[in-house]
Amino acid sequence: MMKSVGVNDPSGVAEARRAATDLAQRVGFNETDKGKLALIATELSTNLVKHGSGGEILVGAYEDNESQGIEVLALDKGAGMSNVAACLEDGYSSAGTAGRGLGAVVRQSHFVDIGSWPGVGTAVLARVAPGAAPSLKPPTVPTWGAVSIAKAGEDVCGDAWSLSNTGDVRTLFVADGLGHGPEAAEAAVEAVRIFHRYNGHTVANLLDYVHGGLRATRGAAVSIARFDPATGNVNFAGIGNVAGVIIAAGETKRMVSMAGTAGFNTRKIRAFDYPFTQGLIILHSDGLASSWTVDRYPNLAALHPSLIAAILYRDFSRHRDDATVLVAKW
Repeated sequence: MMKSVGVNDPSGVAEARRAATDLAQRVGFNETDKGKLALIATELSTNLVKHGSGGEILVGAYEDNESQGIEVLALDKGAGMSNVAACLEDGYSSAGTAGRGLGAVVRQSHFVDIGSWPGVGTAVLARVAPGAAPSLKPPTVPTWGAVSIAKAGEDVCGDAWSLSNTGDVRTLFVADGLGHGPEAAEAAVEAVRIFHRYNGHTVANLLDYVHGGLRATRGAAVSIARFDPATGNVNFAGIGNVAGVIIAAGETKRMVSMAGTAGFNTRKIRAFDYPFTQGLIILHSDGLASSWTVDRYPNLAALHPSLIAAILYRDFSRHRDDATVLVAKW
């Protein structure tokens, strides 16, 4: 789960900084790396107030094939940037300031990526891996990223996500516990545990194991997507309203999930194949509106998957439920 902080004034800046340093303390960052995170969170949240008319900071831990650490995402719906490269240069400012904010973020981060479109807004991803030197080198592909945010007022998220890699085969998993709060979180976490226990099975059988294993919980919506490059297909199965979407060659295709609730009732479980060789595979809970599109974001697929997930969350979250978006890119 990620911590979400609304930033509209200096008090929000201070809260974002505390969220970043508190997480750094919990995961054992040293003082130098905690200082980097504090500076990153301060600069990004300050930029939200100065340039984005306010926005949201997300803070969470990450782990992928490249590194592990803490990531900070800054999201706004402001004017956007027409020239991201220029905005990264020290001395550039559109608000009459010294213009060192994004440049400082780049120098302190292990990895930075930015998505911005005029009239749409800006999203910034900054990652700090303990002891790692700052670098703008993009992670190697294939890779993945996700955001998972609890409903406002809840201490735990009723969604959970995971994935597994076996050779070139990657399996994606998202569970949305019925309702929200601790009991929903318990169901989602149990679904993830079962996913890893039985991951060697076919997608349909794996989903059947999850369905049976959730009978002692309040149940969940669950979707599984597996891509094997050797087949040129995504194999997908779902119960309930965790959506599965493929974005490839400029087209968006929504995959078929069965009605019901894993752990309670569903029809015969089936998996479906969808042609796929490269592009994006996205799974998300119903914390996102189902009618979203990517038409407003030229070259969205070039961004880091965590940033893609955050942009979809920013623009299409219902804001009345837990929200999880998992993005994998090939």
